[in-house]
Amino acid sequence: MIRGRAIQGTWRDGDEDQLLTVGEVCEAMRVSNMTVYRLIKSGELPAIRLGKTYRVLESEVERYLSGLLVMVEGE
Repeated sequence: MIRGRAIQGTWRDGDEDQLLTVGEVCEAMRVSNMTVYRLIKSGELPAIRLGKTYRVLESEVERYLSGLLVMVEGE
């Protein structure tokens, strides 16, 4: 939950997931709004369009970030 604001819904097989605004995704990923919009437009970060705004499932943000993990060997 980001900023104490949880929008919950059941999306797949009873899993609860939260819808995040672009601003909340920016805070979670520590990037700019434009970076998030570019990720959405390129299809790297799936989003739901609600009117003129986008919402991103928290699980999609976690999936995207987990794909960026790099394993580093100790010295």
